[in-house]
Amino acid sequence: MGLHPELLRAVRGMGFTQPTPIQVRAIPPILAGRDVIGCAQTGTGKTAAFVLPILHRLLQAPSRGKIRSLIIAPTRELALQSAEHMKALGHHVPLRGAAIFGGVPMEFQIAALQRGVDIVSATPGRLLDHVYSGRIDFVDLEVFVLDEVDRMLDMGFLPDIERIISLLPPKRQNLVFSATMPEPILQLVHRILTDPVMIEIGQRSSPATGVTQAVYPVARRQKPELLVALVKRQQMKSVLVFMRTKIYADRVAQWLQQHGVKVSLLHGDRSQSQRLRALELFRQGRSQVMVATDIAARGLDIEDISHVINFDVPDTADAYVHRIGRTARAGDTGDAFTLMAPEEEPLVAQIEQALNRQLPRMTLPEFSYQAGPAERHPARHEPRGRHEPHRRPGGQGPPRRRGQGGPQHGGHRPRRAGHGS
Repeated sequence: MGLHPELLRAVRGMGFTQPTPIQVRAIPPILAGRDVIGCAQTGTGKTAAFVLPILHRLLQAPSRGKIRSLIIAPTRELALQSAEHMKALGHHVPLRGAAIFGGVPMEFQIAALQRGVDIVSATPGRLLDHVYSGRIDFVDLEVFVLDEVDRMLDMGFLPDIERIISLLPPKRQNLVFSATMPEPILQLVHRILTDPVMIEIGQRSSPATGVTQAVYPVARRQKPELLVALVKRQQMKSVLVFMRTKIYADRVAQWLQQHGVKVSLLHGDRSQSQRLRALELFRQGRSQVMVATDIAARGLDIEDISHVINFDVPDTADAYVHRIGRTARAGDTGDAFTLMAPEEEPLVAQIEQALNRQLPRMTLPEFSYQAGPAERHPARHEPRGRHEPHRRPGGQGPPRRRGQGGPQHGGHRPRRAGHGS
């Protein structure tokens, strides 16, 4: 693909031999200096698709310790992920990068900026803090990247993004990458890009082919018990559980721990050290389950997630596709299960309509779908409020009363259930 030999040396050292489809289609126009819009499912190699050609471009001129490329990401984890990709892929080249994000002291970031960096990967708010303090300017900027732009707008970062763009030199290369690209996002990026190349890998609202999907109908109050039963009885190795709210994520993580499941917890109220520790434990296999909210889990670069479980049904098909894209990465296989309360059936129907397929209904053998003994657990009273930014509660209803559970199911293996389950 015409990349610098030292970059290819780093790629080989990381064990990669073939580029992914998004890399095949995005790297040549980026190397040619074109503006690019890249839309591809999670886990398809989008980060390397822009990091490699950026490194190649910057190597064409000596490093001057000035910021020549800026990557904006919606979360700390994504900003750090891009920085880690730069470090690994640029292992043999004399370019410096820095990750700039909030939730941590500024001293190390200030020291890195004072030493001089070629590439900055940043979240919008902390980047503007450094800009307004006079530590960052963009006089030498050549390449600007918006990473996971759809989530950025969901989180309300549009005003910050527009402030940042107003500070950039008008002559620059612009790259926009995201897992989904709805029409409002396209309208925004076409305002800031010049004659862009549009690259779309796979159909919109289409999950990876290696994901086996199933829906488990269950009364809301029984979701915690069913979650524990699924994790234990199916001997799941590495499970990512998606929650809608931070406070409910806390409660479900505590419920799992009380039932002997090793858990990591990830959401916006966790400190940076807590988030990094949770990711480390999960990556090392020292925790079996990661309980996370959508926004905190955005862009997680974790290999070998065997199962994704939607504890709450997501409110859009795009959100569903993104969630289940955390498994079956890079051509692998995985399972995605959704726990569906009766009041969430309309949300599942919307997802099925967007996917143009019906998701199979399954039941777990020997799990009692009748009301059990009076035991306090997280599903008794779901808290109101404290949602992650700009997340809609969509479809969530009040807990059902005792005695209104789903039908009793039995048998010795999972089986499909009818729509009435």
